[in-house]
Amino acid sequence: MPAYAIARLREAAPHPEIARYIERLPGTFEPHGGRFLVHMTAHEVKEGDWPGHVVMIGFPGIEEARAWWDSPAYREIAPLRSRHIEGDVILVEGVPEGYDPAAAVKALRDALPAAPPA
Repeated sequence: MPAYAIARLREAAPHPEIARYIERLPGTFEPHGGRFLVHMTAHEVKEGDWPGHVVMIGFPGIEEARAWWDSPAYREIAPLRSRHIEGDVILVEGVPEGYDPAAAVKALRDALPAAPPA
């Protein structure tokens, strides 16, 4: 099942370390089957507030995503970004091809309190 690393990064002033981070980043995730899905593109906010930038890297599975995040190669360059850009980063497992949300709806309905008798 695919997995994703998703970052919501705040605006930051340009800095040489950020440039070095971006230059070296692909070399850290490619050995784990990762690839950019979203990077340096504009996003359109439809609800709520989402300042800054979105980065999304796809992986073959959650284990590959975790292996990338914990890898010495990524841990070495992570401070180049984190010293200059605040953000939130998550790893999340995707859904399989042909996913049907019916089971999720059933679980949600089963968790609802019973309706009082009419």
